[in-house]
Amino acid sequence: MTTADRWLLPDGVEELLPAQAGRAEQLRRQLLDLYHSWGYELVMPPLLEFTDSLLVGLGSDVDLLTFKVTDQLTGRTLGIRADITPQVARIDAHSLRREGPVRLCYAGSVLHARPKSLMASRSPIQIGVEFYGDAGLASDSEVVLLMLETLRVAGLSEVTLDLGHVGIYRALVEAARLDDALEQALFDALQRKAGAELEQILNSVDIDGRARGWFADLSRLQGDVAVLDTARQCFREAPAPVLAAIDELAAVAAVVRARLPQVRLYFDLSELRGYHYHTGLVFAALVPGWGQAVANGGRYDHVGEAFGRARPATGFNTDLKALIALMSRADEPRRNAILAPADDDLALWQMAQQLRADGERVINALPGQHSAADCDRQLLRDQDGRWQVVPLAP
Repeated sequence: MTTADRWLLPDGVEELLPAQAGRAEQLRRQLLDLYHSWGYELVMPPLLEFTDSLLVGLGSDVDLLTFKVTDQLTGRTLGIRADITPQVARIDAHSLRREGPVRLCYAGSVLHARPKSLMASRSPIQIGVEFYGDAGLASDSEVVLLMLETLRVAGLSEVTLDLGHVGIYRALVEAARLDDALEQALFDALQRKAGAELEQILNSVDIDGRARGWFADLSRLQGDVAVLDTARQCFREAPAPVLAAIDELAAVAAVVRARLPQVRLYFDLSELRGYHYHTGLVFAALVPGWGQAVANGGRYDHVGEAFGRARPATGFNTDLKALIALMSRADEPRRNAILAPADDDLALWQMAQQLRADGERVINALPGQHSAADCDRQLLRDQDGRWQVVPLAP
């Protein structure tokens, strides 16, 4: 590496400079206070764990994202977390072991061995909530509403809520009795919205005619709330879990429409994000000018099995870096500090300390320094020798 290259960071790994870091920390505090006000308790999982627990229950997707190292003390494999969700599941199942509903929240850095998408960061600051111990729609609705409230606190408007349910696809696959290879081919085609390829796959295999029609319909069921009525018609002869999943989508959508009518609803019944660990409702928040979901989540009822407690669970997360990138320039910190002159007067020190205790930001000047970029006021002596806060002279 040449001297000129030493300052370069790996692709997808960023640092936050003062203005960005200030906004990120302020927003982190606001969001954790928001979650606290809804009854969520803060947990702080470690940055790395044994992969035996870190990767459990989340399928190959998270495994591929995880950096792995060897523990010099035990020789076992450690993983640098790529997702905090399994860590919180471990805390609920093993460390807390409470009965009934448990609400937990978190905020911390994660690291991805590869970007999730072309422009995604490999070092997000993940913040989110997890709700354990309730299998009903009340917890699903609460988590969805809290995700939308998170974006409101971040100053984001024109939010679209994308709703899906992996239970629809699971029930159709089970009813069609597909082998693993065919199911994987259908899954890939649905994920890529490759309609022509999906049709070719369906026409090339011997499956029940109704099942062939169900998968073809599934690939086209996207749009506003009217899609749910269309889905009920398309799947009127489908297994009962399919219609039950549609009813769950409708129920959660009704809650959101009643409480947050400004949020646009979009339904995608072939959305299989997190399919390998999600078990029910899945959801994501989209905003203009951002090419991927700014927040997402869903129900995952089996992650705790590996820890001895298969508790119902639902949750969401977002990336603080993405949120501050989307925040308007008006939200940047203003010049609101006070410049304290280079003076050894004890009264000056005492006043500066009192101002800091009152929540002000006071910057001590060095000898010869008469201004500071962040300061809009200064401490000056008045005619009676007392220190006063006055506007900083241009």
